[in-house]
Amino acid sequence: MKLTILETGEVPAPLAGQFPSYPEMFRAMFERDGTEFDFEVIDVAGGAPLPDPQNLEAVLITGSPAGVYEDHPWLDPLRQFIRDAYGQATPMVGICFGHQIIADALGGEVRKSEKGWGMGRHIYEVVDNPSFFDLPQASVSLACSHQDQVITPPAEARVLLASDFTPNAGLYYANGKTLTLQAHPEFEDDYAAALATARRGRAPDAVVDRAIASLQEEPSDSPLVVRAISRFLEHAAI
Repeated sequence: MKLTILETGEVPAPLAGQFPSYPEMFRAMFERDGTEFDFEVIDVAGGAPLPDPQNLEAVLITGSPAGVYEDHPWLDPLRQFIRDAYGQATPMVGICFGHQIIADALGGEVRKSEKGWGMGRHIYEVVDNPSFFDLPQASVSLACSHQDQVITPPAEARVLLASDFTPNAGLYYANGKTLTLQAHPEFEDDYAAALATARRGRAPDAVVDRAIASLQEEPSDSPLVVRAISRFLEHAAI
């Protein structure tokens, strides 16, 4: 299967020389899982044209520093691409910003949360567990880094993962081909810690300190969730 990665943001400049790009993080994530995809990357935020989703086998939309409510020239074309992909039943995964822009494009509400920054390792309850997801435990711990949240999911979305901080942390859509997550299963712990540290001055020190500590205190369930994403894509491609 060819997985088309829509790159919607870059690693922050102070960290770019130390860590791979977001598309490379996803390549490595799937390689660790043992899933063999062919990859292509489209730099959406850089102005690259979007293809017809009907010609794609599967799509993944990355994280981004952008907000869906901001004024960027690439946002409306991306929304239309998402609506077209959804209508054509192209398998689609969204992570963090990808999770948010898919919800936004399909009729949900996304905004900056009054709860503030979510960083470090958060624990999410598995509130729904469809057969392809098949998570073997009641909750999962994943790295996250966000202020924006899906406040109201689209009518066709059902919640898979939730926490008190992020009630709509994982969504699965009625077309059976769309899965989105607020958290970052592609983040390695060193990058999650460096990203939290880079937020000092924007996020309260206590939030940053707690985020860094959580990466040491809570074991990562990224391998389980990546396996679930791989199963979803295999299932959705049928």
